[in-house]
Amino acid sequence: MPDLVDKQPHLYLVDGSSYIFRAFHVLPPLTNRQGLNVGAVYGYTSMLWKLADSLERSDGPTHLAVIFDASSITHRNQLYDQYKANRPPPPEELVPQFPLFRTATRAFSIPCIEEEGLEADDIIACYVGAARKEGWKVTIVSSDKDLMQLIEDGAVDMLDTMKGKRFTRAEVVEKFGVGPEKLGDVLALMGDKVDNVPGIPGIGPKTASQLINDFGDLDAVLAGAETITKPKLKQSLIEHADAARLSRELVRLVCDSKLPEPLEGLALKGIPEAPLRLFLEEQGFKTLMARMTGASGKTVPPQSLGRDVKPSSSAPVPSGTGRGEVDKQAFDRSKYVTVTSEEDLDRWIGAAGQNGMVAVDTETDCIDCQVAKLVGVSLALEPNLACYIPVAHRGSDMFAEASAQLSAETVLGKLKPLLEDPAVLKVGHNFKYDLTMFARAGIHVAPYDDTMVMSFDLDAGLGTHGMDELAKLHFGHECIAFKTLCGTGQKQISFDQVPLAPATEYAAEDADVTLRLWRRLKRRMAGERATRVYEMVDRPLVATVAAMERRGVLVDRGYLSKLSSEFAAEIEKLEAKVYEAADGPFTIGSPQQLGQVLFERLGLKGGRKGKSGAYSTDVNELERLAGEGVEVATRVLEWRQLTKLRSTYTEALQAQINPETGRVHTSFGLAVAQTGRLSSTDPNLQNIPIRTEIGRKIRDAFVAKPGHVLMSADYSQIELRLAAHMADVPQLKAAFREGQDIHSMTAEELFGSVDRETRGRAKTVNFAILYGISPWGLAGRLGIPKEEGKAIIDRYFERFPGIGAYINDTLAFARENGFTETLFGRKTHFPNIRSSQMNLRQGAERAAINAPIQGTSADLIKRAMNRMDGALADAGLGEVAMLLQVHDELVFEVPQGREEAAAAVIRDVMASAAEPALTLDVPLDVEVGWGAHWGEAH
Repeated sequence: MPDLVDKQPHLYLVDGSSYIFRAFHVLPPLTNRQGLNVGAVYGYTSMLWKLADSLERSDGPTHLAVIFDASSITHRNQLYDQYKANRPPPPEELVPQFPLFRTATRAFSIPCIEEEGLEADDIIACYVGAARKEGWKVTIVSSDKDLMQLIEDGAVDMLDTMKGKRFTRAEVVEKFGVGPEKLGDVLALMGDKVDNVPGIPGIGPKTASQLINDFGDLDAVLAGAETITKPKLKQSLIEHADAARLSRELVRLVCDSKLPEPLEGLALKGIPEAPLRLFLEEQGFKTLMARMTGASGKTVPPQSLGRDVKPSSSAPVPSGTGRGEVDKQAFDRSKYVTVTSEEDLDRWIGAAGQNGMVAVDTETDCIDCQVAKLVGVSLALEPNLACYIPVAHRGSDMFAEASAQLSAETVLGKLKPLLEDPAVLKVGHNFKYDLTMFARAGIHVAPYDDTMVMSFDLDAGLGTHGMDELAKLHFGHECIAFKTLCGTGQKQISFDQVPLAPATEYAAEDADVTLRLWRRLKRRMAGERATRVYEMVDRPLVATVAAMERRGVLVDRGYLSKLSSEFAAEIEKLEAKVYEAADGPFTIGSPQQLGQVLFERLGLKGGRKGKSGAYSTDVNELERLAGEGVEVATRVLEWRQLTKLRSTYTEALQAQINPETGRVHTSFGLAVAQTGRLSSTDPNLQNIPIRTEIGRKIRDAFVAKPGHVLMSADYSQIELRLAAHMADVPQLKAAFREGQDIHSMTAEELFGSVDRETRGRAKTVNFAILYGISPWGLAGRLGIPKEEGKAIIDRYFERFPGIGAYINDTLAFARENGFTETLFGRKTHFPNIRSSQMNLRQGAERAAINAPIQGTSADLIKRAMNRMDGALADAGLGEVAMLLQVHDELVFEVPQGREEAAAAVIRDVMASAAEPALTLDVPLDVEVGWGAHWGEAH
């Protein structure tokens, strides 16, 4: 890379959409070895490489960014709801490639910029204005006529790379008859069919430019319309004057919005070989791989990191690609560095910037990221090239060490530009935690990858995805256990009390393992078709969920205390009823004593003993007995539910209120439920009963802050709708499209009549079938003989043969491949699907039947969540806060008076969550309600 110190800054701004569509239409179809169409990605990558290589030329860029459209809704849609209404959806074969364009950009260490509420043209205009104020030259890489308004002689030009032509003021005058400063007026008169800008009917470029040259500007043209001698032109100008004024606003570029990234953050750093090589290998771009020899390296002099280890730009990526193929790269903790000076910190940050990617991990004094204090940050650039930056270690025996540490304010201030640099990929494991720690310090990390989520998208169902487990699985490496540093039980210390030497080994190892996992898992993503669900659903969800968790939800402590007392009194009454029905007292919470009461004291039949010799008293056994009219079983079930709700919610929630925010901040698990659903802990808000009176009472404890309401938006029967689509059942699809009661329709099909009883049975059957229920299981649910249960299932498959075919096809696919897939390509693995043990095999089969449907449902609500904040902001509803996700439901805090507007946006985002990636044969119906508390909103 040439020395650019004395070169005038020259900013290149690439119109990403222009590049994408040009590459798509010019390049022939091309598929990679995974069968994904990547022709446009190949062309885009080639074009971007050519630009980056132009560093060697005197007119080449010193600074470069690719600008994308973040959303389809901007202020222009508010001005004119038909703006861009005629644009067709992107070609079907192009849609799956969209995430890869951003990945390709970051592989070059080039900033990839997009901003909700602004079109790419507006962002480009803002950067042009900012660069010109600094005296920089600017080149806009595009052929968009709207952007030609920004051209300025000797300062701003436009480059059409496909034609190899630069546009200056002279070219604009030649093409449109006016200079760039008058081009907006010409465009307003002539309109634009592509963007559906109305303009004046009958006026083309020649007439428009002549009018502007004659009158001076658009306002003068409209004011002088009466003086025009051509009758038809005169009449058109008079009749459509308002359309012309509207059009002028539609083509006017926003130039004064805050820059998403500072100008200095767009500096070109050369092509980083390792990330680019990895990307090209993943896509199988062999021709481009051959050009790697000429790519600018990123080698950092060893002395710059204060050690004798050189970060190699061509470090080998592990060759093994499959799960469980152990790659024993040597870990050497002795090479980890403790950073305690600003000079060393600056060197690490500089090296990370040149590297184009950095693994990041935070250490804190507790596991709750909402209240935890930052203790240190670790970084890794290559295997064994990692450091730990302590900021808050303490202890009487560590006085000298503590005094040598940098302050958290200094470290975070220096890390902020790196962590927010759009050209540097930040990699974390369970990065949601770290994003929250940095966000609390005013640092918004982007772009990022999360190796926990990557592992989950590759191997859901095959094990857990914790860092220690994955290090052992993939590298045969045993990580330092937290308890070896901090102990356990009452003698456990917090991490800030750990001496720096062992703390460095532990913390730097976390970053090192994360980096190695990223290299290992990244290679597998495209080959195992996990890129689509990762980029379109799960990766953006990490930041979305982190923001939700930080917001938390307000709870009424006084109401909880009162409800807890009511539950305690009711529990006491239930205990008396249990003792009366059991012919005497016993410890109800003891399964062993309960079993003895049921099957020995009361002499009930059918008791099953386990290996321990104790009777089974699980929920299935108690429900069986309750169904037979055994009162003690019924009362114990009620007692169990109430005691669990009291301990889990009415008591625990009071203790979990954050003293700083007054809110409860649940933690959502992104890699727990193998179908892709989010889980919830501390507290678990997924298990609050929805349809019982007790459950509604608990939901009443969740309230809105003053001046606001809580709003609930819930997908209606989404799994049945997806089943109708995925199984291609004409009757069900038609019923959903026509808004029929699906359970009544099923009752008519199965039982020949519709009343409360048959509709209730049909509802049970509809959902039970999707979970692969057996005739015995259905019989138990409906309280009928097994034979009748089998007859109902047979009749169901006869009436809806598509469902039976779906189940058979799904099981056949799962048995052959070991996994199922959602409509978005999410895999769920079932290692027991071919087990010789019948109970394990049947359990796997039942789960496999439902996984594609439940997983697709999870994917849809996740996509809606990722789009929600931007859509609300675009609609001027930025104060609406998304707080919770519970299965198919989202909960929001909405200012009073904005309920209808918020409901409309939320309903639209959720209903269109599949688009444009998928077109469903059934509509997604969303039920929205609101009130002072959650129970009232549902």
